[in-house]
Amino acid sequence: MKRFLCVLIALCLIAGAAFAAPKTKVKIALIVESTVDDKGWCQSMHDAITAVQKKYGTALVEYSYSEKMKPVDAGSAARQYVAKGFDIIICHGAQYKNLVLEMADDFPKTTFAFGTSGEIGPKNVFTYMPESEETGYINGIIAGLVTRTNKIGLVGLVDGGDAARYNRGFILGVKAVNPNAVVQVAYTGSFGDFVKAAELAHTQIKAGADVLTGSAQQALGALRAVAEYKDKPIWWLGQDTEQLKVPESYKVIAAASYAYAAVVEQLIDKRQSGVLGGEVIPLNFANGGFIYKFNDNVGPVLTADIRKQAEKALADITASKLTIAWQSVK
Repeated sequence: MKRFLCVLIALCLIAGAAFAAPKTKVKIALIVESTVDDKGWCQSMHDAITAVQKKYGTALVEYSYSEKMKPVDAGSAARQYVAKGFDIIICHGAQYKNLVLEMADDFPKTTFAFGTSGEIGPKNVFTYMPESEETGYINGIIAGLVTRTNKIGLVGLVDGGDAARYNRGFILGVKAVNPNAVVQVAYTGSFGDFVKAAELAHTQIKAGADVLTGSAQQALGALRAVAEYKDKPIWWLGQDTEQLKVPESYKVIAAASYAYAAVVEQLIDKRQSGVLGGEVIPLNFANGGFIYKFNDNVGPVLTADIRKQAEKALADITASKLTIAWQSVK
């Protein structure tokens, strides 16, 4: 365990040392469809930018944001940021793709970014893609070892983007340790439909699932459904560490999060070196793009052996000794 922590700390120090302080002041704007305190997708990017700002100081990093911006309304906010001389405008969501491409053409000296997307954009547009099969795989290992019914529930939002990578990585993790387990997959079709997510979770539990997972904001609805079975051994594996802080956290064995500071630092670093876009920025364990935490308060369900196997997978993925072939899952 000590050796594992030493390796992880060393990797974090290497990742942290890769970025120098901005040479000149950089102005960053964030546009989100939800709010910056939604305990999920939007908050993760907001927290990342504020962390980078705290690291370098407000004299070097200026930050502003606009909340509750539907794609149809976000254009005016983005144009105001351009007029105010903002260097980097992050439209946090694939739903902003068309807007970003249009704005990028109009303002070629401004750096725009959106995600998640694996597409390479114009010369002044960055995209970012979490390689979330990595976090899914670790959660899958734990689920495959914890289940007693060999039935596991996965409440997805859509079968696309980083969500698809997470889902398939999760299935591969389950199968790696428990080939007999069956993963029940269902989709809400929405990023934020908490009610539908809860309904799907209840259906999976009634069908025998005793460990569940899910991603995006809608997953909170599924977690709340799991928490209704307070005195039953039904558990949750999260894709956001904020779920370790909510009242339902007593059902959460472990959780991962996107650490977008790695993206923000690269956006600053690349722009100040003269690269305005045209690249995809990945998030993974190796570059510090993911955080993974265990819940020490769930009691005997998280045994020393289960934790050890999850930690080994994490170490192997971080060191590029283990590659997750998520595209092999149909």
